[in-house]
Amino acid sequence: MENFVKLGACTAVALALAACGPKPPTGGEPAAGESASAATATAQETVIKIGQVSPMTGPIAHLGKDNEYGAKLAIEDLNAEGVEIGGKKVTFELVSEDDQGDPKIGTQVAQRLVDAGVVGVVGHLNSGTTIPASKIYADASLPQISPSATNADYTKQGFKTTFRVIANDVQQGTALGQFAVEWLKAKKVAIIDDRTAYGQGLADEFEKAVKGKGASVVKREFTTNTATDFNAILTSIKATQPDVVFYGGMDAQAGPLAKQMKRLGIKAKLMGGDGWQSPEFIKLAGDAAEGQYASSCGVSRDKMPGFAAFDKKFKAKFNAEVQVYAPYEYDAVRVLVDAMKRADSADPKKYLPEVGKTHYTGVTGKIAFDDKGDIRNGAVTVYQVKSGKWEVVSTIGGEQAAATP
Repeated sequence: MENFVKLGACTAVALALAACGPKPPTGGEPAAGESASAATATAQETVIKIGQVSPMTGPIAHLGKDNEYGAKLAIEDLNAEGVEIGGKKVTFELVSEDDQGDPKIGTQVAQRLVDAGVVGVVGHLNSGTTIPASKIYADASLPQISPSATNADYTKQGFKTTFRVIANDVQQGTALGQFAVEWLKAKKVAIIDDRTAYGQGLADEFEKAVKGKGASVVKREFTTNTATDFNAILTSIKATQPDVVFYGGMDAQAGPLAKQMKRLGIKAKLMGGDGWQSPEFIKLAGDAAEGQYASSCGVSRDKMPGFAAFDKKFKAKFNAEVQVYAPYEYDAVRVLVDAMKRADSADPKKYLPEVGKTHYTGVTGKIAFDDKGDIRNGAVTVYQVKSGKWEVVSTIGGEQAAATP
């Protein structure tokens, strides 16, 4: 985590910008070669802090860092653009926290961000941390945009501060269930989930969908989000001879699960959601990844209007491959700042109403929110691993945010 020094008192002009302070001049006189006007301009620049939370340690740290990288890239680009708010040039600063994917730690770091004076938060990654943390942000009137939390309950709480830039689990689970029955012709389905808000919530929606399409659920099992041995569960599932095994959870478990399915001779296809539609799943599963299916909550990358340029910049800066959510994290940061610009204020209470009015085209596509804070017309894309790579099979749902302002 990065540590940030508390800034000095705001100037009178900058008091309208919450949680900010002018960058102090380097001394009483302009630096050598610097004009007095340039020194004054530098002194009047205002720093605006934006929070980011994701699990940057633990089994899905690769996903958490992916999110943080997306936020860092957005901050870097915004600062290069020379954004002005309230008639003053501003500098954005990222305050990044690690919630370890733990709900208790998630609420602790949420309070820490509030105390640090951030004006908005992008995060958390997991639904299980996002939901409890959202109450803290709501109490502080801080806008919160999750780039990855899909549990429908997040935006059902009635808070005016909660938003997400991807489809939710009702949309995702329904699409996966329909795909399993209509595309894969599954008649018997087994379901496993990791008992997290995300994994169980997605599995519940998948179960509703397959039953609604006439398939039967022959086995429903659960594990944890730290397990690595699934032999007992899979042995009981094998006896039911399912056509599809659905796993609601993350790639750190889905990879070993796929390997153990293959070792036990289970012929069923493995399916899951965005939590393991990642390069890491293929790495962990090895040759057992081949032929398996997972979805992402959005259009495919080749359909994202800004992904090619984003991907090139991302790889050049971080020497890393985009995992899953970095483009959504990037867009979430930009959506917050777009709302500030329209409100001409970084005061959360002043720019919060503008977040709900968003009509923004970002890396991932068009972004607008419904009255709960969910993205309008969120798409769900189903992928299959072919020759060691995720390949698009089908996209369900219309263009994101097709509604007109």
